Amino acid sequence: MSGHESASGPSASRPSVGGGAPLGQSLRQGIARAGLGGPPLLLPSMLMFGVIVASSGLLLMIERGILAEMKPLPLHPPSREGAAWRGTVPKSGGLSLDSGDSDLQVRQDVRNRTLRAVCGQPGMPRDPWDLPVGQRRTLLRHILVMLAGVLDSVDVRLKMDHHSDLVFLADLRPEEIRYRLQHYFKFLFVRDPLERLLSAYRNKFGEIREYQQRYGAEIVKRYRAGAGPSPAGDDVTFPEFLRYLVDEDPERMNEHWMPVYHLCQPCAVRYDFVGSYERLEADANQVLEWVRAPPHVRFPARQAWYRPASPESLHYHLCSTPWSLLQDVLPKYILDFSLFAYPLPNVTREACHQ
Repeated sequence: MSGHESASGPSASRPSVGGGAPLGQSLRQGIARAGLGGPPLLLPSMLMFGVIVASSGLLLMIERGILAEMKPLPLHPPSREGAAWRGTVPKSGGLSLDSGDSDLQVRQDVRNRTLRAVCGQPGMPRDPWDLPVGQRRTLLRHILVMLAGVLDSVDVRLKMDHHSDLVFLADLRPEEIRYRLQHYFKFLFVRDPLERLLSAYRNKFGEIREYQQRYGAEIVKRYRAGAGPSPAGDDVTFPEFLRYLVDEDPERMNEHWMPVYHLCQPCAVRYDFVGSYERLEADANQVLEWVRAPPHVRFPARQAWYRPASPESLHYHLCSTPWSLLQDVLPKYILDFSLFAYPLPNVTREACHQ
């Protein structure tokens, strides 16, 4: 999926995120001290994926056949009667996970409580139309819409083309967008913020020429002493990438490293479930079960050759990064850490020597 830039807009009533006072100021101080409604209705006419996984790509690489028979989206869904894969509306308490996974239950509870506390503050957005135009445009361009019935025709052998095979909320009329946001099951996948940045760095600057030319060359010219006039951009270092992020407006960042808070706006969109990259396959398949997907539709297995960014590789890169640089980067992603219950990195001298 190609990157999109959003224009930032003024919002006097909203606290600033990751940079301005007083919120940004208090977040920086906290980093320094740390050492570094009712149940959702599962309607059958579509499944909405609000997804950011790995380096902010789309969550489910559902195959091309899933949208092969897509028809224009109706404003009102057809009757739920007879829908083979519709989800069951929970009687109370919303969606629940395996009660035996206590760590997951705790993390979900922390996420839910923190989201309610932060999003309940005065001035926080209640729906996408409370957002400045640029932020709303970014959000609607990244919430994927899927229709009922198309799961039955999925061909698990083919990979979906992000550019031509997908329909997003931005493709719909305002009344259609409002209806779906109000009534449909919506979910989001998140990842440790710094691990996500490392994954984006390794993939975009190590493998994709377009990103090397568009971003890498500029980063080298801007942050490397003695760089020539036309660098290739294929040898960007991780600290150089972080310095670039420090100087970037979060709301104008490329989607692969934009903070999830800005990209998915969890206060403006009330997601029914927040899954995680750490439990990607299990959480994704749990969602498919909730919506009664056909048994043959499962989350695709990772290629055998793929080696994702790991906590160990992240630890190595962070311990090789100046602490002052991390202090400047972390405030931009602090809401991703706090809202989604990820700990700040431990890059003390003792930890880095282990």
